[in-house]
Parts: sequence; structure tokens; C-alpha cells
Amino acid sequence: MKWHFEDFIYGAFDGSVTTFAVVAGAIGASLPIMVVVILGFANLFADGFSMAVGNYQSVKARIEFIQKERKREEWEIDNMEESEKQEIREIYQKKGFTSELLDEIVKVITSRRKVWIDTMMKEELGLIEDERKPLDTASSTMFGFITIGIIPLIPFLFVYLVGITQKSVGSADSIIFTSVAFFLIGIIKGKIVKKPLLRSGLMTLLIGGLAATVAYLIGLLLSNLIT
Repeated sequence: MKWHFEDFIYGAFDGSVTTFAVVAGAIGASLPIMVVVILGFANLFADGFSMAVGNYQSVKARIEFIQKERKREEWEIDNMEESEKQEIREIYQKKGFTSELLDEIVKVITSRRKVWIDTMMKEELGLIEDERKPLDTASSTMFGFITIGIIPLIPFLFVYLVGITQKSVGSADSIIFTSVAFFLIGIIKGKIVKKPLLRSGLMTLLIGGLAATVAYLIGLLLSNLIT
């Protein structure tokens, strides 16, 4: 399996937000710690799996669409050769190539079938094939969702395991741990893309904080409307 950090970040970010929303809502409803932990873990695995499946289907659909378009381009090159050559000429004319240089470009590209098809896919359709596999993207998404998404749940899990009273933990604790999760996501992203770690962490914390605040306020509003 090949790990994809963009899918990991995607899953980790969503896992942190949704877990925090579930935990904050459960605490706001004065539910027992055991229930908070159960709801948190149910969200981690059910929503994490759902996101992974969604990402799997998305990548798979894109691959199938690109394959379909590639077969169409192959047919057009085999059956409409002159028309396809003219399309190559027009593409590179728009890029500023003229005269003998343009003729040479068209000749080189159309003399190699794969290069010709790849060029039509990219320049005409804007489609670029990548080597991502649906299972790899799904696994990366779920791994990020669970490993980082569990962080907002840690204080409640700890309290439940050691048997401390419910009053010793609340939404404030989850906010602190959720902030740590967002900052950690930023650090990981900064490390991979070679950006300043502190800046990347703070920026992700800010964006994640806004998302978590929206989730919390919606949960609070719905709770007040229901009660």
C-alpha cells in the first residue's frame, strides 16, 4: 500500500472536527462519560469508514472516466487521423509556435501514439492520469481520520478508564485537545511540504478552529431548539 499524505490530511482534519462536534454535543446534553466515549468511537469508525469509502469511490470514478476518455481519443486517432493532427497543430499554434517549428512539433508528437494520446488528454481535455490507487487513498483517509480524530476524545477516554467523576472533564478539555490535533496536522503538513512548521501549525489551527466553532454552534443551536 502506498501512503498519500493529502488524503491523510483530509481524513485527519475531518476526523478532528466531527469528533469534537460529537463530544461537545454529548457534553452539552449532560450525557454520562461512558456515552460520550461510545458516541465518540462510533463516530470515529463509522464516519471514518464512510469517508474512506467515499474517497475510494471518487478516485475510482475519476480513473474510470479518464480510461473512457482515453479510449475515445485512441479511437479518434485511429479513425480520424488527419482531424486529430489538425487539433494538435491548433493547440500549439495557440501556444505561439509557427512555421517549421510548429510542423516539427506536430510531426514528433503524432509519430508516437502514446505521446499523441497523452497530449490530447492533457491539452484538449485537461485530464492527467495519476498513479493513485483507490484502496491506497481510502486507507490513507481512514488512517488519518482515526489516528488524529481520536485526539479530542482522549480526555474523556482517560477519565472513563480511570473512573474519575464526570465533573472533572468537559468541553474545555476537548477544545484544548482538538486544538492540539489541528496544530499537529499543520506540523505534519509543514514537514512534508517543507514549510515553516510553526506557521503551518498555527494556520491549520486557525482554519480548524473556525470549522470546529461552526460545528459547535450548530450543535448548540439544535440542542436549544430541541430542548
